[in-house]
Amino acid sequence: MRFQVESGETILLRIINSALNQELFFGVANHNMTVVAVDAAYTKPFTTNVIKIGPGQTTNVLLTANQPPAQYYMAAHAYNSASAPFDNTTTTAILEYNCTTKRNSSKPIFPQLPGFNDTATATAFTAQLRSPSKVDVPVYIDDNLFITVGLGLISCSNPNSPRCQGPNGTRFAASMNNVSFVFPTSNSLMQAYYQGQPGVFTTDFPPVPPIQFDYTGNVSRGLWQPVKGTKLYKLKFGSKVQVVFQDTSIVSVEDHPMHIHGYQFYVVGSGFGNFNPRTDPAKFNLINPPVRNTIGSNPGGWVAIRFVADNPGIWLVHCHIDAHLTWGLAMAFLVENGVGELQTVQPPPLDLPQC
Repeated sequence: MRFQVESGETILLRIINSALNQELFFGVANHNMTVVAVDAAYTKPFTTNVIKIGPGQTTNVLLTANQPPAQYYMAAHAYNSASAPFDNTTTTAILEYNCTTKRNSSKPIFPQLPGFNDTATATAFTAQLRSPSKVDVPVYIDDNLFITVGLGLISCSNPNSPRCQGPNGTRFAASMNNVSFVFPTSNSLMQAYYQGQPGVFTTDFPPVPPIQFDYTGNVSRGLWQPVKGTKLYKLKFGSKVQVVFQDTSIVSVEDHPMHIHGYQFYVVGSGFGNFNPRTDPAKFNLINPPVRNTIGSNPGGWVAIRFVADNPGIWLVHCHIDAHLTWGLAMAFLVENGVGELQTVQPPPLDLPQC
C-alpha cells in the first residue's frame, strides 16, 4: 500500500495495532513523529522516531513530509518481551512524495526499528506519555487491588491432545491472582446479572494474590498451576479504584497489555521487579498521567492504574494478547447501580436474541 503526501505538508496517522498476539514497534524511515493521542485521549505532544503499540491500542501521530522527495517505508515488527517463539516478519507500506521522480523512486528507504527484545526502548516510549494538562486523578482510594498477571501450566487429561503443548503432559494456561477465567456457556455475564440467574458466576475474585511470593524471582513449581473459575469483583458505583497489575516470571515474564471494557483509566506509575506498596506510590504521577484503556505491565514488573467506577454493569478485564485471553488471563468487575436512571444499567432491547 502507498500513502501519497505533498512535500511540506503535515499529516495525521491514526495507528491501530490489530494484531491478535503481538506487540509492535512502528516507524517511518527518516521521519520523526509527534505523538498527540493514545487510546482516543489527547497527550502532551512529544517527538519520537519509533512507537511501541500493543494489541488493541491506538496511537495518533503527526508526521511532516520534510525529507527529500522519495519513497519511504512505513514498517512494523514485533516487540517480544517473553521467552517464547514469535512472528519475526515485518509488515510495510510506503510513504510516497507526490513529486517523486523515476530517478529517486527506485528503492524505498527502510526505517531503523529497535531489536525484537528492546524493552528499554519500549519502556522509554511509554514513559513519555502524559496528559496535556492537570487531570482529576482519584487520590483517596476505596478499592485497592493488587493483581498478578501471568502464565501457568495445567495438567492434561489427554497428553496426546494438540492443545497439550506444554512440558511433561501439560498445557499452557494464564491467570489473574491465580484464577484462570472460564467464560460461561449457559448465559452471558451481563444477562445473568440482570436476570438474577444464579450459578453463572461468583463475586469472590481475590483482591490480592491468595499466596504471596517473589513474583518476578524463581517461582516454585507448586505455584504454576492456577485454579479455574468465573470470578468477578464487585465495586460500588462511584468507588475510586486503584489496580496494580504485577507480572510474574511463571513460565516467562512478559509485557501483558491489560484492557478494561467500559472504562478509561489513569496510568499513575510503573516499574520493574516486585511492586513495593510502601515506597512505590510516592513516585506516582498524580498530576498529569496519561489516560488509556489498554496498558502493558512491564515484563518482570508492574503498572498501576486508577479510575472511578461510574459505569454500572459487568466489564471484562483481560490481556489483549488473544492467546492469553483464551488461556484464562481475565476477570471482570461488577459495578453496582448507583442512584437514578443515569446511574443504572439499561434494560436489554426488546429484540435481544435468546441464547
